[in-house]
Amino acid sequence: MSELQPGTHSTTDVTAPEHDRFTDPGLPEHKERMSDKDPAAAKRAEHQVTILFVISILGTISALVAYFMIRPEGTVASVRNANIALGVSIFFALMGIGLGAVHWAKALMSDHERVEERHVQESTTEDREAAIQALEDGVKDSNIGRRTVLKGTVVTALGLFPLTVAVPLVGSVGGDWDISKFRHTIWKKGVRLTTDPAGRPVKASDVTLGSVVHIIPEASEEERRSHHWITEKAKAVVLLVRLDPKDLKETEERKDWSYDGIVAYSKICTHVGCPVALYEQQTHHLLCPCHQSTFDVADGAKVVFGPAKRALPQLPIAVDDEGYLVAQDDFNEPVGPSYWERLK
Repeated sequence: MSELQPGTHSTTDVTAPEHDRFTDPGLPEHKERMSDKDPAAAKRAEHQVTILFVISILGTISALVAYFMIRPEGTVASVRNANIALGVSIFFALMGIGLGAVHWAKALMSDHERVEERHVQESTTEDREAAIQALEDGVKDSNIGRRTVLKGTVVTALGLFPLTVAVPLVGSVGGDWDISKFRHTIWKKGVRLTTDPAGRPVKASDVTLGSVVHIIPEASEEERRSHHWITEKAKAVVLLVRLDPKDLKETEERKDWSYDGIVAYSKICTHVGCPVALYEQQTHHLLCPCHQSTFDVADGAKVVFGPAKRALPQLPIAVDDEGYLVAQDDFNEPVGPSYWERLK
């Protein structure tokens, strides 16, 4: 049995059976590209790459124009139009850089394959000098020094693109940073519970034992179409469940938060904010489909499994004179995941 000396390698295993051995096939024959053989083809490829970087530059400029000129005005349509204009512009800004870089590498840069022997991890001085020389040769081989227009467009595209992120970020500094809004929703005393999305008020007598109803606050049809209400609705969605009152485990302070076994809890998971909507009637468990956090509706929606650390906030409810379910007040704690001023 022969042994390999340190620093050498072989593609043939001398200890393997004869039928398992193979010969190193080596590198395939190098095939020249059109840009290698034809200067006109190389020039066309250079123009194509330049055009792609110009597209990126125009995309960045368009994104800045869209950010400043197409502003949301509080309606769903205006928000949609602003997002579409900004998103399409950023797409072209990124696409131009990506396709330009790929086309440059495939058509203009050296595509010769090289094989280097394995060595110890620390390189010798000669190897480091050789690596630096190889980088210099690569720069020379790419002809970037002579392709001034191409060099200008790639530098401009890469330099401008960060503005698509930086400008909106800086612009938000003067915006609304009132984090106290996270502590409140549009639920108020006397607001009726209505079905989501129809907005039909719910009577206590309509909620059968074991049933689950998706709930939103009552609002006019016109108000429900406004951007403000849609944004606030995301924090206010509720899941209404009716259990046998004997199965409820309620603390003294929450005994009047339910009505005849009907309880209402925030639909927003306290882990990362996914909608908690899978109800298991036999165990009274609510499951979050994103990361399997499980909450016990019969016991204050406490966490019984999964990564969530806090129970779902409960909405205190009552019944008005007409038998409709109404909110007694807002949630007594912020809904959804933790944030920097709310660690528990």
